[in-house]
Amino acid sequence: MSQIPHNLDSEARAELLCYLVASQLTARALTGTWLSAPNVIESLRIWLRANGAATDWEDRLAVAGAAEEVARSLSIDFPSDEHSLARLFCVDRWQLDHRSPTVQLVYRACVEYLEKR
Repeated sequence: MSQIPHNLDSEARAELLCYLVASQLTARALTGTWLSAPNVIESLRIWLRANGAATDWEDRLAVAGAAEEVARSLSIDFPSDEHSLARLFCVDRWQLDHRSPTVQLVYRACVEYLEKR
């Protein structure tokens, strides 16, 4: 298996993975399907740009695959209505609200996933 982006520190890696997992789960809750590849790429670009980070394409593929793997494996009570889903994100919609218990659950799952790699 490919390595998760090695040019990010462990906290940034976990935050990026958490953002992508939450994005996957949000898409699934709203549409019944996972994010398309172009949507995942755009979500990656948004997070990287917003956080001043950079990765190569191999790193992006690895983290995108990890996000779907983690999202599919989670069994948490993830919100399904638009209002509750919107509350997982900060006002600008490009950052997660890490005070949310749901986001904290997703983040912990991402940290555990990364610790096993």
